[in-house]
Amino acid sequence: MSAFPAIGEPPLSPATDSPSAQQRGTLLVVDDERDVRDSLWFVFKDQYRILLASDGTEAIRVAHEQRIDVAVIDIRMVGLSGIETCAELKKIDPATQVIILTAYEALESARAALRLGASDYLGKPYDLQVIRGAVAFAMERRAIAKQIRDQEGTLRDLREQVQNQQVREQLARSRTEIYASVLHDINGPLTIISGFIEMVHDDLARAELIQGADLNAVRTHVAGIRRQVNNCLDIARRYLGFLRGGKGGAAGVGINQLFADLAQLLKGHPAARGHRLAIVPLTNDAQARINGTDLLQVLLNLTINAFQCTRQPHQVMIDGRRIAGTELTSEFAEDTNGRWINYDPAKSANSLLVLNVKDTGPGMSAETLAHIFDSYFTTKGSAEGTGLGLSIVRRLVEQAGGAIHVQSTVGAGTTFTVYLPM
Repeated sequence: MSAFPAIGEPPLSPATDSPSAQQRGTLLVVDDERDVRDSLWFVFKDQYRILLASDGTEAIRVAHEQRIDVAVIDIRMVGLSGIETCAELKKIDPATQVIILTAYEALESARAALRLGASDYLGKPYDLQVIRGAVAFAMERRAIAKQIRDQEGTLRDLREQVQNQQVREQLARSRTEIYASVLHDINGPLTIISGFIEMVHDDLARAELIQGADLNAVRTHVAGIRRQVNNCLDIARRYLGFLRGGKGGAAGVGINQLFADLAQLLKGHPAARGHRLAIVPLTNDAQARINGTDLLQVLLNLTINAFQCTRQPHQVMIDGRRIAGTELTSEFAEDTNGRWINYDPAKSANSLLVLNVKDTGPGMSAETLAHIFDSYFTTKGSAEGTGLGLSIVRRLVEQAGGAIHVQSTVGAGTTFTVYLPM
């Protein structure tokens, strides 16, 4: 029996579909009633690429030959049942979305279909709007699953690149701190990626149907994963450039857009849970003369460090402002609880961008403050910190020709202030 319709049935798209047809999702209709196949072909022919099969065996053969995005399957057919066909299609491609149709309502059948990963279970005769919505939702789930799988593939490629023998040899000839910094910088985005994937999985498992605000949330999480994968790639390229003797670029980066990206990334970070984050955009946006990925890493490290200063719920606030270079000499003039890094009034730029990361945590003692930028110095347990975050912040800010000031009082919190040339 062929998956192609018999004479008189609706025609299928030929194997040599046009590029526009190939870009549409592929819908497989599996039903031993020709009238049902005809009606579903007519309903969806202008939206999707349609394939028809009159039983489960033929549907499985078709799925082995080409990718099926969504399958609409009758539960009772001669030969394999709809549940058995669903199970076989899922073995061929777990991402294939399945909608079960039945004229016989049975709770156990519905449960079996959902356990196998069916995205919906509809009764016959079906409502036109309901089945349109079910197929559209299933196509959306298929697209999201493909995006996640593509990002996972990119991550695997990145991991192979970092583990490549030539790269390992170059890293072995470099300073241990640079090697550790690579791992530390990439660990941050990977942690955020893990958080976003957990959110996606929770959203998909929470309800049989995802729509409206929930579907938008899934899209947002997938977009966050994509941004973090690109961030990992950018970080890897930057460090590989260092190993080859190159330097990071200093193209201008818009601060308000960076603030928005930072807020989105921190939504998925475990360190932010239970605490409050307030980010105040600049009234008039500005650009700092620093590589965008470098500045994002600076703010991520400072913010995560601020969240991790105590397990007790507290607030972290980020804001910014402009000052004239001549004002740098008066900044914190009477400060007795602070420390400067790379402060040089003689090198003050005509205009400076000032970024503050302030927390309401427990603050630091003078002894701790004296060592916070030292490599491998940490006040956290070995399982929570590497002691590299602030040393990386110091290196990136110094490379950009900027300066850092830290002001901290025990019991009154800590403020990191970063000064960058405009």
